[in-house]
Amino acid sequence: MPLNIPNLLTWARILVIPLFVGVFYSPWHWLSPTEQNLWATVMFVGAAVTDWFDGWLARKLGQTSAFGAFLDPVADKLMVAAALVVLIQLGRVDAVIAFIIIGREIAISALREWMAKIGAARSIAVSFVGKLKTSAQMIAIPLLLYHERIAVIDSQELGTWLIYAAALLTLWSMGYYLRKAWPEIAARGR
Repeated sequence: MPLNIPNLLTWARILVIPLFVGVFYSPWHWLSPTEQNLWATVMFVGAAVTDWFDGWLARKLGQTSAFGAFLDPVADKLMVAAALVVLIQLGRVDAVIAFIIIGREIAISALREWMAKIGAARSIAVSFVGKLKTSAQMIAIPLLLYHERIAVIDSQELGTWLIYAAALLTLWSMGYYLRKAWPEIAARGR
């Protein structure tokens, strides 16, 4: 495992997950509910920015690695899954929506791993729909975590609409990836 700045940033994202979850379990005399929402939102947004930054930095410094390429999406999926589980617990996201998003991530990760194993990873490269899904979910989750009004914007309402959009895009992108992989699946299923 190459120990470089991009990989350290990825590890930092993973290590912040217990702190992120712990914010909502801290005693109310330490943090009020509003402060819990704010700190969790700041941590999630920080992780999202770090996700973009570590990839950019790895390319800029020529420090890309197979381990970093493996660890980066794992860190992303862990952070999103942790946030969705917390949001279910808080009653801000429906469990079915979280199941769709988390289930798709697991299924597509397994599909990508299998496709890489058979030498066909390029046929399921990241799609535009996948990027739209990620954008919708990375905007929705902080809004749902924050849970307070932002000027005239009801963050819960907007976040709910966006997380539903993310769930629809999740299903669409999963269908897209399965369609792309189907020739390989069919050929090896005989």
